[in-house]
Parts: sequence; structure tokens; C-alpha cells
Amino acid sequence: MSDVEIYYFSGTGNSLHVAKELQKRIPEANLIPIVSLLHEDVIETNGEAVGFVFPIYVNSIPVPVRNFIKKLDLKSAKYIFAIATRAGSPHRAFIDIEKILKKRGRSLDSYFTLNMGANYLNPIPTSEEITELESAVQDRLDLIQHTIIYKGKNREKDTQFTTPLPFAPITLRLTPLLMALAERAGLKLSFYSDSKCTGCGTCERVCLSRKITMTDRKPVWQENVRCYMCYACINYCPAQSVQLRSAWYMHGLDTTKVGRYSHPYATVDDIAREKET
Repeated sequence: MSDVEIYYFSGTGNSLHVAKELQKRIPEANLIPIVSLLHEDVIETNGEAVGFVFPIYVNSIPVPVRNFIKKLDLKSAKYIFAIATRAGSPHRAFIDIEKILKKRGRSLDSYFTLNMGANYLNPIPTSEEITELESAVQDRLDLIQHTIIYKGKNREKDTQFTTPLPFAPITLRLTPLLMALAERAGLKLSFYSDSKCTGCGTCERVCLSRKITMTDRKPVWQENVRCYMCYACINYCPAQSVQLRSAWYMHGLDTTKVGRYSHPYATVDDIAREKET
């Protein structure tokens, strides 16, 4: 039995980097990709300490992480922690995880939020900004390591956000409801590849939901497969040919005019391996 199990979900490498760095500090920890387990009906943990590392999507938990936690059998876990990576906005991820865990009489013992480079089609952070963020992440990981090893409590209020959210308490409360209503109404992200596409297949390799399939050396986003909204296909395309059609909910965002971001230490192979069972 591993003392510590770290389950991670990462589309463009931030959360993967954090999980790997934490494993360096806790060598006996077992690193497990969440995507590789989603096909199972029940997921049994084996660690005494069980943690989740994931990015913030729309101010909360990514859908695959939510579905994963709902399937967890946590009988082995005596200590549960969560680490969220984000670009800087406030979020409600830990509240939503607590709601899921409460139904089985469990709760988070500790949770932490780390600010990292923005991969949500924002202005790309400079190398100086990435270095500064990484220094802060390493300092926080020292605290996280100590807390996990000694099974300490850390449920601190988030004061480290860098991008204030207008009317944050109301916005955070309404976000899940609005997203659920939008999904029921048929809201879908519309991806395409432009003329720069070389047919290399990178987008298919990094697509964590397996929504993308290559047909005649062109990517096709299958209608019947749910997108995980990780944007790995956009951010890892070497030709920057993968685009997202603008819509009202994107506030006029034009992906042909913004840069791409993936964590400097996360490769295409690293992301693709998350799907291996």
C-alpha cells in the first residue's frame, strides 16, 4: 500500500508539473492520472493519504475531476487533500468537492491554491513572469509537503488571487448553475483547424477526452464525445492551427490573435500518457 496517492488532471501541464514536484518531495507517493481511470464504475484508493491536483475551470472543478471524485471509494484514505492551479481568479472548487465528499461522510483535511501561467487563451506570460510564479509555487510546495507528511490541517481562506472577480460571492454561487443551464441548452465549444494544419496528429494525441480523431490528415472533433475543455489541442498544436469559433460566451475572443501556453516542463508525451490505463 502506498502511503500517499496523488491523482492529477492536466490539460496543458501546470497541474502535472505540480504533481511531479510534489512527488519529488514525497518519493513514496504514487502519481496517478485521473483520465486513465474514468472508464471504471468504482475507483478504489489504496493510499492512507489521497490527494487531487487539478486546474480551475470556470471557477470550479473540471467535469472529469468531478466525475472521478464521485466514483471514488475512499475506504483506505485517512487523510484527503486537494491542490488547485489557476491563472489568478477566485474559485469555489473546494466547496464543490466538499459537497461530493459530504455525501459519504468525508471532507477535505487540507486544500491549497497555486497561481500559475494562464492557459485559458489569455496573454501569454513572459519568461520572467513564469520564473516568478514558479518560485512562489516551489515555496508553497514546501509547505504542502510538510502538511501532507504530518497530516496537518490547512483550510485557509484564499487571499492569493490576483484577478478579482466582480461580485465574487454571487458570481461564484451562480457559475455552476449557469454552466449547467448552458449545457442543457446545447452550448458547445466549436473547434476547427485552419489552413496552417500540417496533419501531424498532435491534437489527437493530447486530447484527453478522445474527442479528436484524424481523418484524411485533418482533425475531426466528434459530436458524440464530450469535450473536457482542457484546450490541450489548441495550446499544443505546433502550427497554432487549432482555433475556437467565437461566440457570445467568449466575449469576442479571437483565438487567431492570441498566443498559446503550455507548461515549459510538460511535453506532448506527458499529456498523452494520462490516457494510458
